[in-house]
Amino acid sequence: MPPAVHKFDEFELDGARFELRRNGRPLKLERIPLELLILLAEKNGSVVTREEIVDRLWGKDVFVDTEHGINTAIRKIRTALRDDAERSRFIQTVSGKGYRFVAELSNGDGRAVRLETPLETKPPASVTLAQSEPVPAQVRHPGTRLTGGLAAGIAALALLLIAAAAVGLNIAGLRDRVFARSKVGPIQSLAVLPLVNLSGDSSQDYFADGMTDELITALAQNRSLRVVSRTSAMQYKGVSKPLRDIARELGVDGILEGSVSRSGNRVHINLQLIYAPTDTHLWAQSYDRDTSGVLSLSEELSQTIPAQAKVSSDPVKFQRHINPEAHDAYLRGRYFWFGGDLDRSQKYFEEAIRLEPDYAAAWSGVADVYTVRAVGLVEPPREVIPKARDAAERAVKLDDSLPEAHNSLGAVRLFGDWDLQGADEESRRSIALSPTFAEARHLHCYILAILNRPDEAVEEQKRGMEIDPFARPWALGLALIRARQFDAAINELRMRAEAQPQNDIHFLQAEAYWQKGMQKEYAQEVEKGYLVQNDKESVGAIRRAFASGGGEAVAEWDINKAKAQARKGYCSPWQLAYLSARLRRTDETLRYLEEAFQEHSARIIFLQVEPVFDFLHADERYRALVKKIGLPPAY
Repeated sequence: MPPAVHKFDEFELDGARFELRRNGRPLKLERIPLELLILLAEKNGSVVTREEIVDRLWGKDVFVDTEHGINTAIRKIRTALRDDAERSRFIQTVSGKGYRFVAELSNGDGRAVRLETPLETKPPASVTLAQSEPVPAQVRHPGTRLTGGLAAGIAALALLLIAAAAVGLNIAGLRDRVFARSKVGPIQSLAVLPLVNLSGDSSQDYFADGMTDELITALAQNRSLRVVSRTSAMQYKGVSKPLRDIARELGVDGILEGSVSRSGNRVHINLQLIYAPTDTHLWAQSYDRDTSGVLSLSEELSQTIPAQAKVSSDPVKFQRHINPEAHDAYLRGRYFWFGGDLDRSQKYFEEAIRLEPDYAAAWSGVADVYTVRAVGLVEPPREVIPKARDAAERAVKLDDSLPEAHNSLGAVRLFGDWDLQGADEESRRSIALSPTFAEARHLHCYILAILNRPDEAVEEQKRGMEIDPFARPWALGLALIRARQFDAAINELRMRAEAQPQNDIHFLQAEAYWQKGMQKEYAQEVEKGYLVQNDKESVGAIRRAFASGGGEAVAEWDINKAKAQARKGYCSPWQLAYLSARLRRTDETLRYLEEAFQEHSARIIFLQVEPVFDFLHADERYRALVKKIGLPPAY
């Protein structure tokens, strides 16, 4: 049995107490990173494969985004140990395999524990030449002058090669040993890092982000190349980190990075393609365009970059000419859309349409804004759904090949028309046009769940999360709750919350705990959700409610808060029905559900999907409502 306490350097890892200490003082390290560190220490120098890590931390039958989860855990361990990935004292990455613990361990009685696997084989005693570290890709540019020690080192190396020739050594062989020839295979997966705004004007950030987004969209159409989604890549905006580390964290072998500067109607873009495993530059190019020519650049690059990555290119789909001012307004609209600012996003999408009335992508954007207002219970659905329907239908009519347009129309068919067949057809069309479009996978997950196919819904959301784990980190947890897989949902959401604390994750975690009857944990997660929002008043109210009556009192506080909101302004009857159902108030729940039906609520389409309503399945009033909505019975 491995020792309960592992000592190394100034640290102690206490497996029995589940604690990491430095010079006797406990360090803060979350559960998953700590479990991984214990596993690595127990293996005592042996390589621990990523498969072993997944099995130990999460189990084989519970899906999580394991690549991101492992990378995040390793990063947190290294932070706690003050370890450097490039010159590691403790955790060594074994390329293509996994990780191993490389420090000398001693057990609780002070005796050293031998490593089971030697770390490195020392080179023979003969004279060798060490290759210098490559210059980081972020600071290498064509035409960079060699100065100082680097120039001196190259001069010394040249003298050595000349001397070798004088004594009859094999120059070619020596050269190949000194300058090891890197193997540069085809790039199968690519991350487009956020283009750096070099305009000297932060108000131009939207343009740099927009160009990044369009590059990702164009390259993602290539079926031979896996391209990391926008939201995943945007996590590295303004981050200073070695490209190898970024590539490892994103699970790619290629990085496209660059910069953009804009002055008036002139745009200058620098791009470089890097093969990450060996930090090798494959291609670099600069482009100077006016704003009218920028839109076609992404299409041009969708052919150039796959060729440089040594993969096949799909036939390019050339877009018609777009008014540069309309394109600029559309980029602003997308910028605010991703930032969650619906009002400004809608304003700029509508401005793009005013300037270019047949701009399909802008019509799709408008449709999405209106649909989100309805689904998010922000405005009464009858006020916004007709506008969403009109915009989505226009987008599809203008460009039937645009996946975003079909996804927008699918959302309207689902939430506005309660038309399951029409929604499914549009969603499948969107996926067929762009299999790596995560939004389409997310919508299709909803449709499958409503069609009473929960296992397929979970699998579809898994595919969406694999494409883009950052856009909706709560989405798989929600799918698992709706599939009544509450334990799996709790595990999934806990892992997401450790990596990306968000109020949505905590509120969903609370729902999973409620369904399990774990009221204390439910109340704690509700409190965490309001803490993320910095709503200290609600946090205090929740604590008082729980102290007086447990989780039931917290649920009572929640519905009273919603009723108070309804007296002041709009509050969706669906929300009131949901909160009433949590307390199993049958008549009140059914009354609010009937009001939600009369309002044509966008969310009532989820009536049978939400487990909170399961207690109503035998009630004839509930069954009549299911029939009126047109849902296939799940009872």
